[in-house]
Amino acid sequence: MQRLPLTFAIPIVSLALAACIPAEAERPRAPASPTPPPQMGADASTVKLAEPEPVWTAQQVVANARTVSASTYVVQPGETLRGVGNRTGAGSEAIARANGIAAPYMLRAGQRLSIPGGRYHLVAEGETGIAIAAAYGVPWRQIVDVNGLEEPYVLRRGQRLLLPGGTPASPPSIEQRAAAFRIDIDDVLTGGQPAAKDNAPVAAASPRPSPLPANKPIAQPSAFSGSFAWPVKGTILSRFGPGESGAKNNGIDIAAPNGTPIRAAADGVVAYAGDKIAVFGGLVLINHGSSWVSAYGHASRIDVVRGQKVTKGQVIGLTGDTGYASRPKLHFELRKDRVPVNPIGQLPPP
Repeated sequence: MQRLPLTFAIPIVSLALAACIPAEAERPRAPASPTPPPQMGADASTVKLAEPEPVWTAQQVVANARTVSASTYVVQPGETLRGVGNRTGAGSEAIARANGIAAPYMLRAGQRLSIPGGRYHLVAEGETGIAIAAAYGVPWRQIVDVNGLEEPYVLRRGQRLLLPGGTPASPPSIEQRAAAFRIDIDDVLTGGQPAAKDNAPVAAASPRPSPLPANKPIAQPSAFSGSFAWPVKGTILSRFGPGESGAKNNGIDIAAPNGTPIRAAADGVVAYAGDKIAVFGGLVLINHGSSWVSAYGHASRIDVVRGQKVTKGQVIGLTGDTGYASRPKLHFELRKDRVPVNPIGQLPPP
């Protein structure tokens, strides 16, 4: 099987996301610059550390899924659920769900297990969910749903992921995989973490900017405490929910002059910092713990890196009109348990 780099998909697809497209006509702008001159309110020394490529391109994924037929398996003395998965080729998590087995996943000799059939991808260290989805030309969110994946969405080396759909008559072409590849904020949050070695600790978040190897998963904040603050001050251009055109805005759009400092709405860890999601241009995602995430789009400059700890009010970048923005502004979102929440209800009165 030929090893195919994931990067084929990124440049040739339209990364569609209606979340930040207001009623006004917008056009793509230049991406956020990683090395601009120093400006007030930001530490220029951090800018050079911005990720040149998204984490999901760091590890190539080979589409070598194994097709497993549905069957019944009789547990032998001393066998574990992981061992049954290795012997049958099915994912241990899928076997547990199919048989109603809960943690700590104890088996007994003679127990008859239903082995769910399907195509299973064996996860290698450093692979991300987004990269796996792109390699097979299937939406990552469908893989999340069919495997019942939950926060913090860190895959493990040796895990077998059940792929949605049946076995294709022939492998999809590069063009077909590219056409099927879509990515949005939820995909980045659930499928952007590289797979770790089994039981390996994730990389601790750094309080200061420092390059984190792209194949290392980042630590997650344990809990959210406190409240959210406005990332910038300005007139609200587009509110949360359906707009005049019928397109839904998953956040709010705030007018701000180009180069206005963008401040973290609360303490947290940077989950993504880059410009590879075309609709947003420069984009920062911050994980605050307790399933709260904030998003900051259309930045002209990004001053934080993936895995960095940030504090409430800290400058994380500068506003701009990158991505599909027709004027300088900030697209701001809050999400709880992956569901967009109206930021106005979580922010203090302006």
